[in-house]
Amino acid sequence: MSIHIYNSLTRKKEEFLPQKPPRVNIYTCGVTVYDESHIGHARSLYIFDVIRRYLKYRGFDVIFVRNITDIDDKIINRAKELKTDWQDLVGKYIDSYYQDLGLLGIDKADYEPRATENIAEMIKYIKALIDKEYAYVTESGVYFNVRKFKDYGKLSGQGIDQMLTGVRKSPDETKEDPLDFALWKISKPDEPFWETPWGKGRPGWHIECSVMAQKFLQTDTLDIHAGGRDLIFPHHENEIAQAEALTGKPFAKYWIHHGLLTIDTQKMSKSLGNFVTIKDFMNEYKDADLLKLFFLSAHYSHPIDYNEAKIEEVKQALERIGILMGKFDNFRDMDVANANISKIEEIKNEFIQAMDDDFNMSEGLARVFDLVNLANKNINDAKFVNMAKRLLLELAGIFGLELKIRSVIISPETLALNLKIGTSEIFNDDVIKSLIFKRSEAKKKGDFKEADKIRKELEEKGIIIEDTKEGTRIREKI
Repeated sequence: MSIHIYNSLTRKKEEFLPQKPPRVNIYTCGVTVYDESHIGHARSLYIFDVIRRYLKYRGFDVIFVRNITDIDDKIINRAKELKTDWQDLVGKYIDSYYQDLGLLGIDKADYEPRATENIAEMIKYIKALIDKEYAYVTESGVYFNVRKFKDYGKLSGQGIDQMLTGVRKSPDETKEDPLDFALWKISKPDEPFWETPWGKGRPGWHIECSVMAQKFLQTDTLDIHAGGRDLIFPHHENEIAQAEALTGKPFAKYWIHHGLLTIDTQKMSKSLGNFVTIKDFMNEYKDADLLKLFFLSAHYSHPIDYNEAKIEEVKQALERIGILMGKFDNFRDMDVANANISKIEEIKNEFIQAMDDDFNMSEGLARVFDLVNLANKNINDAKFVNMAKRLLLELAGIFGLELKIRSVIISPETLALNLKIGTSEIFNDDVIKSLIFKRSEAKKKGDFKEADKIRKELEEKGIIIEDTKEGTRIREKI
């Protein structure tokens, strides 16, 4: 089986053939550090983390670069608004970004270069574009001459005339054409700057990605360039123009774009009060797996709407896995050589088939739940369950899921001796344990009214307690 990817450049699904297998080089546009990262950023960070994990799972040697934009109009304007030094602002939000990666359990890229650390290379790049007459100098900066690059618009599928619609030339700009974009901007007196042959200034947004992608991946042509659909034009279109004008080679072989996130069908906006940061989500739900399952519920290239009903649906799905993990905890790991594993192998192959088809994560997740259902049906077959557990953890690793044990069976002896209940801290809170013991004693006495009252009290504290054939099961309420 081979992997096929929908290539935004060719607008079709293509077999994935990296240039120097098994090496695969990937560049993805990262965050601009002027504010807290939100769950839209989280989708991008997570989707490409899964794609990297899956390519490694399929035997590729992946080199992954994700930049940090640490100089930009938004950063300068925000620093002025807050009356703070722009470098202090950048430092604060880079620290916050890495905290978010930790909260989500998303790995850092192999390289996470900052724009300000690569200014010398950008200046050299711009000089070369000027020498090749693809760029020109004005009193306000250096601009790329879009009309000289004949393939401009090939990624977005727009012609020059379409792009000009609605474009206006600002009176303070000296560029020759409204579509020409800035490679370098001359700084105002109160703005950060670097010395160049064209005066004191700072890089444009687009130049940093072309420069850092080629520098850190050590190639003129990337295997994969990835980012959000909103970056296709003008950002990725401009990256292609400046890179290919310089090298004469394709800038990237495959372009992957993820769909955008809305909240209750509306674009996320602070003014609308529907802006959800990664920390907001984690403070409320305390579980990165919940957000990840939400992202996995749709194909990466499709838009996805964040709403209360969907989160409740995902909660139930996550609880199903957590309950199964609790059941698994009752089995010791054992030899599975003689177990009937044909159905488990079939699910594994179907998972790979789904992920090979343009990283179809929602179909892959469906196969994970097929495995959960199968394990529950065969829960008394210890060898079978152990094999299912191993595969579940293997697939969860690709999806970056922690899969907490969310339920345990407790015995009367555990309660009577005040023993540790499972691994969850909430189960072992003294108040919780006392209530569980009181409920058990009430049931023994036949005081079911009191037992039910305590059950409801436990639920208010985030604990679900159920009486099953196996015994009394307790689990966390997500």
